Amino acid sequence: MDTSFQNIALSPRTPRFSPRTPRSTVYRKFEAGLDGLGEEDEAELTLLDDDERRQYANGLEDGFGTLNQAPQPVSAEDKRAMVLLCVLYLIQGVPLGLSLGSMPFILQKQLSYSQLATFALSGYPYSLKLLWSPIVDSVFFSSFGRRKSWIIPMQLINGTLMLYISLNIQRLMDDPSQHVVHLTNVFTALVFFSATQDIAVDGWTLTLLSPENLSYASTCQTIGLNTGYFTSYTVFLALNSEAISQKWGVPRLTLAAYLKFWCMVSYGVCVWLLFKKEVHDVSSRTPSVAQAWACLAKRTGGQVKDCDQGGVQADLVYVQNAAYVALIAACPIINEFISFVTDIQALAFMFVFGKIGFAANDAATSLKMVEKGLLREDLAVAVLINFPFQILAGWLVGAWSRGEYPLRPWLYTFWPRIGFAFTAMLIVYWFPSPPVTGGFFVFLVVHTVLTSFTSTIQFVGSSAFFTRISDPLIGGTYMTLLNTFSNIGTMWPKWFVLKSVDTFTTATCQITDDSTYFGEVATECVSKAGKALCAELEGQCLVVRDGYYIVSTACMIFGVLFLVFYTAPTAWRLQALSTNSWRVKL
Repeated sequence: MDTSFQNIALSPRTPRFSPRTPRSTVYRKFEAGLDGLGEEDEAELTLLDDDERRQYANGLEDGFGTLNQAPQPVSAEDKRAMVLLCVLYLIQGVPLGLSLGSMPFILQKQLSYSQLATFALSGYPYSLKLLWSPIVDSVFFSSFGRRKSWIIPMQLINGTLMLYISLNIQRLMDDPSQHVVHLTNVFTALVFFSATQDIAVDGWTLTLLSPENLSYASTCQTIGLNTGYFTSYTVFLALNSEAISQKWGVPRLTLAAYLKFWCMVSYGVCVWLLFKKEVHDVSSRTPSVAQAWACLAKRTGGQVKDCDQGGVQADLVYVQNAAYVALIAACPIINEFISFVTDIQALAFMFVFGKIGFAANDAATSLKMVEKGLLREDLAVAVLINFPFQILAGWLVGAWSRGEYPLRPWLYTFWPRIGFAFTAMLIVYWFPSPPVTGGFFVFLVVHTVLTSFTSTIQFVGSSAFFTRISDPLIGGTYMTLLNTFSNIGTMWPKWFVLKSVDTFTTATCQITDDSTYFGEVATECVSKAGKALCAELEGQCLVVRDGYYIVSTACMIFGVLFLVFYTAPTAWRLQALSTNSWRVKL
């Protein structure tokens, strides 16, 4: 059972500077304005070869500034900015924890797997935010603030959506099978607006924190997102449990009350942001959407022919040093992808289809265990115990991912991860009758921890490889594109897995001889309607064939074959390429 949030790859939150270059020196040059770049500067940027051009972009010692500045203590203003970032990321993690974590388990008893597959679509927008991130980065009201123009409206919309859901959740949850599309729509909207806010917050870190403390942005993101996610997942599932409420004598936390609380928090943060002054950065000269697509259209032989439209070439200097890139930064990346670069194609194909081997385990195993009798609060405890081990695994595998072969841990961990998926299928098959004994629960926790270890190792390994091959000129956009491949590979099989579980399941309603309805015939006992009819006839559902085992077996067989014949040889070939092979040709 895999409950790791690491399945969702996150794009980098901080700019990539040379370790020998003081960030303050670099930013002073940009804060002076792009108009300070004369013709000589532009000519030098254009005529340098690849290596010299990237040295210029990274701001090495012969480019900008002085060397070896001593680290400065964190100022009070930066501390307040870090608190704000943590709060913003935390609020973004709340809808993710609900959509990807707790809601499927709350709905599991009342929905079929096909209906749960429909609800699983609500988590897709976060993995696809690259599609609209250029718009967020280029459309804004300069008088209000580039980032606040998006963050405050997204907060207000999400707060209002949570208030709407809280006022209607009782009606929706009384018969969720009749409202599954409505539930999917509102939670998809929650995730979409949270993902949009995430794009703006990523960009705000460039000016919200001082240049010398920009490295803390990733820490704020990690703390905030994970706290919000696990609060909505493990903490809420535990406090929502009637068993825990009765055992500890505490009021049960309802979903309506939980959503109203976060609605008030969202509104409160909006008021806070109104009084927060946003520093105007040079990136406000980002080209329009029309200019960027005009640039994309002017390409020759897979390379951008002319991107000097509306200040695009000048804004390249900002792109070189920004963590989250402006719209034009996506132009050469998208152009290179559209031009069907062989290595990019191979990488995308490998990550989009390589995770099918354990897709059934990730999507359906936990739900099957709950169906077999595992209490939701026990599942929440198992996930909570697993959380610190994920952090430990990420730290331990960091050294392993260094060097010439960063994909090596990602590749080697495929076998144990598929093996744990097979073990999970056996656990479901031999799941004991409730209540679950202490010994079996310990075994379940150990299995969960080991499965998450493999997931975390693969996440760190792939992230290390993405970091290595990303072009420093447009590192943020490049990383976001690569992470999108990985995210899609995690998310897209979920709908098909859950849908197939119902498709391949055969169950009949067995009506006993002493039933008053003996002789009646119930055609099926897979859907919720069929199960309800069987209950009315005082019968019992008898599963003749469980589609979970068929889907799990098919996924693992495909995963092994794809690993042996495509993933392994492709991974070794791709990581053996020089970094210049992955550079964008401007």
